[in-house]
Amino acid sequence: MNPSLYPHFGVLLVDDEPAWLRSLRLTLERSAGITNIITCQDSRTVMGLLEQHEIGLVLLDLTMPHLSGEQLIGVIAERHPEIEVIVISGMNQIESAVTCIKQGAFDYFVKTVEENRLVSGVLRAIRVLELERQNREISNRMLSGKVTYPEAFAGIVTTDRTMHAIFSYIEAVALSTEPLLIMGESGVGKELIAKAAHNMSGCSGPLVSVNVAGLDDAVFADTLFGHMRGAFTGADQTRHGMIEEAANGTLFLDEIGDLSIASQVKLLRLLQEGEYFQLGSDRPKRLKARIVVATHQNLSLKQEDGSFRRDLYYRLCTHMVHVPPLRERKCDLAPLLEHFLEEAARALGKKKPTPPRELLQLLATYSFPGNIRELKALVYNAVSVHHGRVLSMDTFLRTIFRQETRPNLPADSGPEKNLFTALERLPTFREAAELLVEEAISRANGNQTIAARLLGISQPALSKRLKLRGVVPD
Repeated sequence: MNPSLYPHFGVLLVDDEPAWLRSLRLTLERSAGITNIITCQDSRTVMGLLEQHEIGLVLLDLTMPHLSGEQLIGVIAERHPEIEVIVISGMNQIESAVTCIKQGAFDYFVKTVEENRLVSGVLRAIRVLELERQNREISNRMLSGKVTYPEAFAGIVTTDRTMHAIFSYIEAVALSTEPLLIMGESGVGKELIAKAAHNMSGCSGPLVSVNVAGLDDAVFADTLFGHMRGAFTGADQTRHGMIEEAANGTLFLDEIGDLSIASQVKLLRLLQEGEYFQLGSDRPKRLKARIVVATHQNLSLKQEDGSFRRDLYYRLCTHMVHVPPLRERKCDLAPLLEHFLEEAARALGKKKPTPPRELLQLLATYSFPGNIRELKALVYNAVSVHHGRVLSMDTFLRTIFRQETRPNLPADSGPEKNLFTALERLPTFREAAELLVEEAISRANGNQTIAARLLGISQPALSKRLKLRGVVPD
């Protein structure tokens, strides 16, 4: 497959009039960016072309010598049911249209129809075919559970099964022209997922990233669409927008949940129409980039409360993944720690330090509100002040216990939330203390130093409590 051609499958134009074939080809290329086109003037060679090439869509004239369009529809439907057929006839006859649809045609157009209607019908057929292929890909990959091109995800360090399922899904939808929505908390690596999707898309153009948080409507429009010289005061020269910079590639819009309603309308129109206008221009330009968006916000809730357009939400979530936070994938702590230690040592020109055995146990007790980005910062900070062979835990301890001096409260618990309110019988001080000690020891994986820090007491005090309970310290 040539990645510079769109769509990934061929579009076969069949008509015995060469002038009409040239005109139709130019229309599809100019108005819809459809470049993977094969033309045919002799209807007798159609079936041979379908065998030789990967054809997904056939645009077929009805009235041709040798073999009529109506005859071809039935043969194509029988031998190649995966191929869609659009009939383009010189006759506006309802009976003929009904017959073609019954035989399996996807749509029927008259040659004198408005150009925009014809182009929209062709694009609609292409989207249907792409979605059918993606559904098959997703099903196959979910069943196999394997990632075919792991090198595309080499920048993402993980052993988590959920993450590998995300990789499999991204592989399945990588060739799609529909938007991809990536959700997840700040710092989980949403941009790395977007980069992997771009790398697997086969697109010849670049990945262009834009953080749209804080952009007002005017700046958003100018950033994406660009402007013509003289479009507004200060526009001394023409400037290309990010959409044009990302031509034949991927445009990644980060923090999409922060867009104003006015900007959301502009983005929706871009996705629906597939075209845009530079500020100050009345000539439309085609969207030639795949759109990938990301947010740390819950767009489902935002569209329910009216702060995010419902139609845009459903347009964006055609393909959607949710990247889990680090606290839900603790199995990744060990490989990530190793990765960042090597990376930090290399960047700082130091020998890679050896992490103490207790460090992973300490990290496992922390909720990492900043996710992987926070872990990376912690490691870099520790390596930057490191001396000797074994890495000191001091910087980790200061950061973690400054923010978490007690076991984590539930996410919906504020500082004034009383954990005992719902209890019918209050535990005694002795019972409460024993439960806290037991939980701290469990979270610290038996490490008393870490458990004592979680409880906000000294290690001798914890050791004394354990002895009273009949637990012998390790």
